[in-house]
Amino acid sequence: MTISNSPRALFDTLEEMPNPFKHPARSIEHLLVDPVGNALLDYQLANEFLYSYRGSPDTFSTYRREIEHFLQWCWLVTRKSVGDIQREDIEAYAEFARHPPAAWIGEKNVARFVTRNGQREPNEEWRPYVCSEGDYVCSQSALQSLFSVLSSYFNFLIQEKHLPANPVAQIRQKSKFLRKHQSKAQIRRLSPIQWSCVVEAAEELASADPATHERTLFVMNALFAMYLRISELVETPRWEPQMGHFQPDQEGNWWFTTVGKGNKEREVSVSDEMLNALRRYRLSRGLSALPAPGEATALIHKTRGKGGITSTRQIRGIVQKCFDFAEGKLRQGGFPEEAERLSAATVHWLRHTGISEDVKFRPREHVRDDAGHGSSAITDRYIDVERTERHATARGKQIKG
Repeated sequence: MTISNSPRALFDTLEEMPNPFKHPARSIEHLLVDPVGNALLDYQLANEFLYSYRGSPDTFSTYRREIEHFLQWCWLVTRKSVGDIQREDIEAYAEFARHPPAAWIGEKNVARFVTRNGQREPNEEWRPYVCSEGDYVCSQSALQSLFSVLSSYFNFLIQEKHLPANPVAQIRQKSKFLRKHQSKAQIRRLSPIQWSCVVEAAEELASADPATHERTLFVMNALFAMYLRISELVETPRWEPQMGHFQPDQEGNWWFTTVGKGNKEREVSVSDEMLNALRRYRLSRGLSALPAPGEATALIHKTRGKGGITSTRQIRGIVQKCFDFAEGKLRQGGFPEEAERLSAATVHWLRHTGISEDVKFRPREHVRDDAGHGSSAITDRYIDVERTERHATARGKQIKG
């Protein structure tokens, strides 16, 4: 098989992934036309590695992407098993990831697997890399993720006694792939006009179809006002967000208890407007205005069936529909540049936007704790005062005397 062949997806969603310890892989011929020697063992170990991150949907998705790309490259490009990979192979793979062949690049995100006749099968339209227009560009953050995930993966294989050494750790000059930045990276977030339009779009959707989009409005408010990560809104083996996680303290101040990155529990302060958003959402569901202590009602409910949403993909779909509607409103309102930038926004931009707005008037330590940041240095990245002032002093610089 040559480099021009487009690979098939290897790993399904977290919800569809079987326990590899109870159901080990018997064959991968449906995924790989011409398997290399130890491809089945590679696949089984990769499943075990990924399954260990099932408690964190975001981490699972990141690790799945990187391991999937790497295994496809090993099997299809180098024709090697993971156990045969050396330091120079990792460097070659990093170069490949920077400039993947056209057959590996899709124009849009599609599901890895589809259901046909009751069976899960690789989606023929899926590609490892995505670029909607122009040439594919591998960002620095993507390269950093590549090295970080692969290093964890090889350390896992060493601990499981399948490899003697970590080839990623043997690379002495990662700087030829990873640039160092003099200043902090700019936080991706919505502008005030974009966020205003997004909220209006969510309210319009909710008014037109309350049964469906009161949920949309609440999701948008929660992601922005409480800086929640998408994984904190879905049910997982380690976390089930419930209405009862909203509770007042003895002074009548409301808090939302969540479990975030690194399986860390934290309390998020609930503003008056967020509490009103909760009231509206609950009343639309036929519930009392505020939750009772210990109430187990799912926080983000399914519109069909019982229980809460269990897939981050569903949350992304909810947010994206609102973004698309807001983008159209911006174009109609004569703001094409704002609309164009909104078209590139992701769910995580809402968290960034909420934090960035609050650090303008709240003590950074308070924002830090609500956001679940490990240190104030992370929160400081959202403070643009110095950057703004630096540009202001440069605005009047003369080129001609």
